Amino acid sequence: MNREQGTAQCAGQDESHAPRLYRRVAAQLMDEVRAGRYPVGARMPAERELAVQMGVSRPIVREALLALEVMGIVEVKLGSGAYVLRSPEDEPVAIDASEVTPIELAQARLIFEGEAASLAAVNIAEEELALMDQAVADMNREDGTFEDWQAALTLFHLTMAKATRNVAVERGVRDLWDMRSRSPECRRMLEEARNYNYRYSLEQHVEILAALRAHDAERARAAVRMHLQGSINHVLMALEERAVADARARVAEIRSRYSTDGKR
Repeated sequence: MNREQGTAQCAGQDESHAPRLYRRVAAQLMDEVRAGRYPVGARMPAERELAVQMGVSRPIVREALLALEVMGIVEVKLGSGAYVLRSPEDEPVAIDASEVTPIELAQARLIFEGEAASLAAVNIAEEELALMDQAVADMNREDGTFEDWQAALTLFHLTMAKATRNVAVERGVRDLWDMRSRSPECRRMLEEARNYNYRYSLEQHVEILAALRAHDAERARAAVRMHLQGSINHVLMALEERAVADARARVAEIRSRYSTDGKR
């Protein structure tokens, strides 16, 4: 898609669908970074210029840039603009996600993200709250795919991590989410979890967002820990159900073998 086509596509969007529109703008900006239009280290055009180019409002551009910052692709410097940190393909070297079990990942997130939430509650900005509002709106779409759900979840939690204003905490949370997205086992359990407790998970994220908006550190920590403890319980239930199913399959195989022997 060339620049003119992309601009026309964005310009044709109704901003009443803003939760989806800022993601399209972010995707187009990533394409331009990937194509070398904005190389690493370069300053991107100002919000006003990007808004004119893409035919959208400045708030939509601002939310798209914030989403790119959450992903570590750009850095937004107050009073200076957005600077490209890396190409979308330049992912940092990470450990093999298959080495991490879903229960280990959930436990690590319980340790990191509960405290991250309490720190974010103190420092979070209105723009970040607006981005998380839109993530919740995307999660609530009944026609959304699993990929839409995951994109919204990722944006929600990485925005919260960025709001801590602590680079080490933000990087730690981002690494956990990177492992989460690359682990086939985690993905399978996440799909099961979405089908099993979709509405409950949505309500938990609404509560987390309310705590952050109230700048209530204790409430935010408790809400995230309750959400992640629920995730751990779901993983344990899934493992138990799988073990029972495997045991039944083995017993059925033995019965079938003896039944076959008896007919000879």
